[in-house]
Amino acid sequence: MGLPTGIRTLDDALGGLQPGRFYLVAAAPGGGSSLIATAAARTSALDQHQPVLYAASGLTRADIAARIVAAHLPVDYRRLRAGRLTPTEQDDTAALHHHLASAPLYIDDGTDLTTDAIAESVPDLPGLALVVVDRLQTTEDPRLPLSGPSQITDAAQALAYLARTHELPVLAAVDTDDPQVIAALSLDITVTLTRDADQIHATITERDLGPQTTLTLHADLAHARITDPAALSASPTTPAPPPTASLHTPAQPPPAPLQAPTSPSPDPTPAEPAPTAHTAAPRRPSPRHTTAPPPPQSGYANRDYSYFTGMITHAVDEALHDHDDDITAATEALVKKAVPNAMALFEATRVGGNYEHTIYPETLEFLRKKTKDGADEIWEGRHNWTNTHLTDALQNGAHPPITVNALDTNASFLSAFKTHLPIGALIHDPHGGFDPKRSGIYRLPTRPTWHHPDLPDPIGNRREDGPVLLDDATIRLLIRCARLGLCEAPHITECWTSGASEGLLEKFRRVLTEARANAIEADDTVTVEYIKSMYSKFTSTIGESSVNRDIRRPDWMHIIRSQAFANLWYKSHRAHSNGLTVVRVRGTDELHVAGDWRTVFTEGRLTTQMKQKDQYPLPRKSAR
Repeated sequence: MGLPTGIRTLDDALGGLQPGRFYLVAAAPGGGSSLIATAAARTSALDQHQPVLYAASGLTRADIAARIVAAHLPVDYRRLRAGRLTPTEQDDTAALHHHLASAPLYIDDGTDLTTDAIAESVPDLPGLALVVVDRLQTTEDPRLPLSGPSQITDAAQALAYLARTHELPVLAAVDTDDPQVIAALSLDITVTLTRDADQIHATITERDLGPQTTLTLHADLAHARITDPAALSASPTTPAPPPTASLHTPAQPPPAPLQAPTSPSPDPTPAEPAPTAHTAAPRRPSPRHTTAPPPPQSGYANRDYSYFTGMITHAVDEALHDHDDDITAATEALVKKAVPNAMALFEATRVGGNYEHTIYPETLEFLRKKTKDGADEIWEGRHNWTNTHLTDALQNGAHPPITVNALDTNASFLSAFKTHLPIGALIHDPHGGFDPKRSGIYRLPTRPTWHHPDLPDPIGNRREDGPVLLDDATIRLLIRCARLGLCEAPHITECWTSGASEGLLEKFRRVLTEARANAIEADDTVTVEYIKSMYSKFTSTIGESSVNRDIRRPDWMHIIRSQAFANLWYKSHRAHSNGLTVVRVRGTDELHVAGDWRTVFTEGRLTTQMKQKDQYPLPRKSAR
């Protein structure tokens, strides 16, 4: 018998969730596919004490937490979200809240969630027993990689491969009842749900064998769950006894995890006592609590990165000791060691990775510098843009004066490590085209046109005639702009690519991000400067550089830098879409806007936040 879903009728028909198998649960929106995903995750993690990775696409940790509490106790879901529980129910919820803090449930609700990121996470979770993906979305959303017909078809294939190669059950929910779409995604076992009032008919189909059986289940939506028909005779209003530590001590807990916070994420109903699950969101770690602390600050999927962050701490402690706690001297010494230390940390984070990347592929001619201090032929989307349409109107009095906020993006190159990098040597394809599973360099016959005076050109300000060579990050940005209806899709006539992964630098990025957040919280300026030097020098020296002979990937260097430019463009588009006026965009981290920017961005020093560097009026007052 495999892992239980928590629904006995379904488990009897499936034989539980078996290792190496891919289970697709399909239903129309509101049909219950996500509730089965949640049931499987909470049953394995809370009742079976088995580690579960919950990849949430389109859902937040607060959504998942509320469903777990409502189904597990049970309590009325709507009253729970509205914060209108009875005192007894509040006590039960608090007890479950405490239990969830130690449960091996790892939630990743990042908006950039991809199957590559999910696969990269699997080796980091010792003893992982189940992967749940909630959900694949048929309607394309440019903010969600696991959405759109072609994307979810690729995702289903990748998840089925993940199940086979890691001998894990993988369960994915998809929000459709379209038979053709379901057929395209049905790679192993498919459970198709059809809801009829409070009944759900579940048809189990096995690939190559066709439909096997149809079951009738009960839709207990008041408690956000699907149950066996026999559960109808139980009283849904009587909460189950709250779990106790003695009943739910994990038999084999993950080693020394970074403790997650007890509050999943800010929610419109703060009166709700929210439970805790380990989270993959980019936050710094905080101790375990039994009452809700400030906003979440845990590490990624609550993984233990202390070994890697310890490498950073040890280097800082050693430098301070060697220089008698002279902060300036210690910082200068650490900056000098940033390149070799960054490479050592990067290599350490790659141990056990899914891919062996090529460190010294043959350098293609267009990636070679023409002179020692010159540049190669790749065109990065560097920004140096001013909204001249606005400034002209301000100058001639056609627009009233404005106050401009100069914002700064934190650690832009560090965030850009989350990008699609080519794994091996680049292979030439004279026919061009774009394959999202590959990455590299692309030739376009001419510079794409841009007709939006209130937004920066996504490929920067260069104006040159003839063909252009763009890297993967810039091409993906242009494709996103085309999907948003802002420009034509790029016409790629020739390309040089390799199979790609978005996870090559992911653990490296997470370790540095976590260490940086900890240092900021501790007001540790030495460590902050050291980490800044590590990620910036890593980026600048992985191309052609005499100070870094451990790797030679100029294609990586261009893609990372262009990803930083692209990330800034996304922020400018977000500002514009939310009613702010974009005034200037500079480099990788400078965004000038007019309007209440704090309603759009979170203020702070973390990588997901923005800080204000200056404020000035336009038009400028003339000096007298």
